[in-house]
Amino acid sequence: MADAQSVREEVSSAKAVLLGALAPGVNGPTWNTLKSAFLLLGLSLSLMLALAISSSDSSLVLHVGFLVLITATLFLLLSWFLAQTGLVTIENQMRDLDLVPNAGSETNKKRT
Repeated sequence: MADAQSVREEVSSAKAVLLGALAPGVNGPTWNTLKSAFLLLGLSLSLMLALAISSSDSSLVLHVGFLVLITATLFLLLSWFLAQTGLVTIENQMRDLDLVPNAGSETNKKRT
């Protein structure tokens, strides 16, 4: 238990996001990064939609509106999927990638 606590303290948020990209599952820092990326994407697309409406170009309004719809749908589906599956801990992802030394393997190395 103490090993898991020390692993949690030494992992930076950037390393946690990298682990979230490489290991199975999604951890908390990776999900927070994705939410902020979707927020910034939504803000920029909203600004583009406002500019398209002010230019009175109907094809541009339709195009950007469709992009906003795709972004919102993707975010809602991703949120729903993560609500169904749940988040994984950073420690589990590190174990999946064999980044945490096992206590049993260290004793086996000392015997040989």
